[in-house]
Amino acid sequence: MLDSPLPSLPAIRAFEAAARTGSFAGAARELGTSAASVSYHVRRLERQTGVALFVRHPHFVVLTPAGEAVAEEAIRAFAALRASFARAVEIDETRIAITTLPTLGTSWLIPRLGSFRAAHAGIQLDLDLSPEPRDLAGGGFDAAIRNGHGRWPGLRSLALFPSCFTPLCAPELRARAAAMLADPDAPLDLPLLGRQDWWRLWFTARGGSRTPRPDQFGIHLAEEHLDAAAAAAGHGVTIGSPILFAREIEAGRLVAIDDLVASDGRSFWLVWPVARQHSAKIRSFRDWLASEVEAVRAAIQPMLDGLVTVEPERALPL
Repeated sequence: MLDSPLPSLPAIRAFEAAARTGSFAGAARELGTSAASVSYHVRRLERQTGVALFVRHPHFVVLTPAGEAVAEEAIRAFAALRASFARAVEIDETRIAITTLPTLGTSWLIPRLGSFRAAHAGIQLDLDLSPEPRDLAGGGFDAAIRNGHGRWPGLRSLALFPSCFTPLCAPELRARAAAMLADPDAPLDLPLLGRQDWWRLWFTARGGSRTPRPDQFGIHLAEEHLDAAAAAAGHGVTIGSPILFAREIEAGRLVAIDDLVASDGRSFWLVWPVARQHSAKIRSFRDWLASEVEAVRAAIQPMLDGLVTVEPERALPL
């Protein structure tokens, strides 16, 4: 019986590697350490158990009978552990968890996921929609689509397309909305929807100084895609992304009121942890998303060429 608990795992690991490779030097190469370190851990193990595990010769070592008995069990146990971790990696690579912003996820990403599933039927995709950035270091999510400038410590990033906005409304309101927005002196007699700061930026990009008042907003909704749905229903004029709502525009549910598309300088990015940059499933999702974005950018390049960027600070009153 041992007088103490199970020996330390580093000592057992050093012994197993030395027994399997047949030398302290071979174990050191496998473990990324020195032969002296392996010898030290084996000595500790021998002192703790009171059993000689190796006979040491000037240029090689040989297992003792007791060492052979322990080695057989240790090698079998570590082989089972290695197999378990390999299986865990296989299981992990069959499921990818992505977190993204609600509007981008609802209006742009979800309608395209069928092609990802068709190309990667062996990968289950779990999608989380959250306005707040999720922690990618905690292991709950593999990658995220975020809005910003592409600089997040500890993360790799892939630029997708710019965050941009323009007034949108139902087709039957277009003429009335266009007249209202074209004349800076005209009253805003249609309810506004969407973010007040985007409206201010858009008017600034247009060369005006109009700042919509809070009482000019008819309905306050939590997400951009909800504002777009309200606009499509004829409840007012929203300010939204012609990229994210391209399907609604193509279907005629929404129309752009003006040719001017503004941006606050931010973009959408796919991001993933540096530690996971060699993950096959993340690479598969990244490559698929890049091809989807490439097709989108080809269609919207004229709009991107005319994009007017206004830094938020410039639009804020002094």
